[in-house]
Amino acid sequence: MNEPMLKTEPAAISSVEFFDRARARLHFDVPPGLFDPNIVPPSGDAGTDRMLEILAREQPIRPAAVLIPVVDHPQPTVLLTQRSAHLNDHAGQISFPGGKIDATDATPLDAALREALEEVGLTREFIDPVGYLDLYGTSFGFRILPTVARVRPGFKLRINEAEVDDAFEVPLAFLMNPDNHQVHSKEFRGIVRSYYAMPFAERYIWGATAGILRVLYERIYLP
Repeated sequence: MNEPMLKTEPAAISSVEFFDRARARLHFDVPPGLFDPNIVPPSGDAGTDRMLEILAREQPIRPAAVLIPVVDHPQPTVLLTQRSAHLNDHAGQISFPGGKIDATDATPLDAALREALEEVGLTREFIDPVGYLDLYGTSFGFRILPTVARVRPGFKLRINEAEVDDAFEVPLAFLMNPDNHQVHSKEFRGIVRSYYAMPFAERYIWGATAGILRVLYERIYLP
């Protein structure tokens, strides 16, 4: 495992340009693969794609939504959570606010906003949704639809200790710096697949969270 890197060079684009690009490149069309097991979301990694194809045949998919809360400080940050250690799924891992889409949620956006309120007390008055990022599949059968959002500073968090142990902010410039995107591999039934990790200080950001952040970088920062 590589040692954590703490490079925080300024991002190549400004905060204003980040949100302008996000609004131009993202939308609120719900991808059919969120609910259709026959449509496997591509990951860009052949091993992961093969794993997702196998899982889609073997078990029900689990539609989920998360919020990517980009806090509009002079140097923007991303609000992340550390999940409670006793949870059944992804215990103790670094995550975005979010969870499974309930039947009562009108849209994936509503699910993400509801979960952000339930988990950390982030109220809607501070949130300006920008658009959906690409659908992301996981080894647990989740189909995650992330919502990128501009978050106005000044909010007060209220941590739900039944679900979250902590909430913290990481500089967007760090997370969007490809020098900080470590690539690792693991095996799934003899298939080697790759995954991202972005260690930051004592926080180990990896798996779906790091993968979604990498997708954000590719969609917003690359031409």
